[in-house]
Amino acid sequence: MIFCEAQWRDSTKNHLARLEEFVEAHRARRSRNEKHPVHDFLFEYYGFRASLLLKWSPGIGVFCEDFSGFKELSFSPDGAFLDVAQFPLHRKAGLLEVLEILENTAQRPAFHGCNGLHEWAIVYRETAVRHQTPLRLSANEIAAFVESQPIRCSHYDAFRFFTPAARSFNLLNPQAETRAQFEQPGCIHANMDLYKWAAKFYPWIGSDLVADAFELAREARELDMRAAPYDLRAFGLEPIRLETPEGRREYSELQREIACQAIPVRENLIAAYRGLLNAVEQVSTREVTAGQM
Repeated sequence: MIFCEAQWRDSTKNHLARLEEFVEAHRARRSRNEKHPVHDFLFEYYGFRASLLLKWSPGIGVFCEDFSGFKELSFSPDGAFLDVAQFPLHRKAGLLEVLEILENTAQRPAFHGCNGLHEWAIVYRETAVRHQTPLRLSANEIAAFVESQPIRCSHYDAFRFFTPAARSFNLLNPQAETRAQFEQPGCIHANMDLYKWAAKFYPWIGSDLVADAFELAREARELDMRAAPYDLRAFGLEPIRLETPEGRREYSELQREIACQAIPVRENLIAAYRGLLNAVEQVSTREVTAGQM
């Protein structure tokens, strides 16, 4: 694919239009030492710099006329391109590991019956308060609800934050090394993490896909926290009252919507990972062949 200068500049402009307002709001809060308990998570937990999120990358396989700004670029008569020969080979194992997670997740049936209880298990009978946001229920009310419900959390990065008292309630035992065996496409955190996986191999993964995953993660994060036992009404987020049957039904419906939105993002991410892996392997094969001549 070849982009003339006007095309890639339009892509850059459109990318900023999607994300800049949200990113700049985060930066402004940070400059004032303020925290948004929902939105800032996307920058702090995932660790992808806001400056890189806003910096448009074409991804591999695209030639851009009069384009610069990445050390991984090489140049040809068709334009500048991200040169896979510069991909750090020590990262190939990580590429394969994430691809396995993505493909395994895509192949599993979606489960929508967890009721978002992971956030409740994180504060269940906590001995030290780890959050600044007020709870909308008492500790005893939270404990009674957690104890009344089955917990089936398949996501390691949610499960690892359960309080010790809550861990035994989980019907599953996901671990970091078994992530690919547990993650499933109905999980709100697995869908949120598509942003992590897209950003992990930026700039090789293009910014259009990174932005798709970020917007999905933002929506998933808001749902995740609306269903938590926190009182976030000061931030414009009405609670989904999981402690009621109506709240659990509402959460399940919204969880399904997020899962449906995640399907094309996951499919595109798998294709992008496959394309990057194939390109890296082709370069490696050529280098081995050249060395044997």
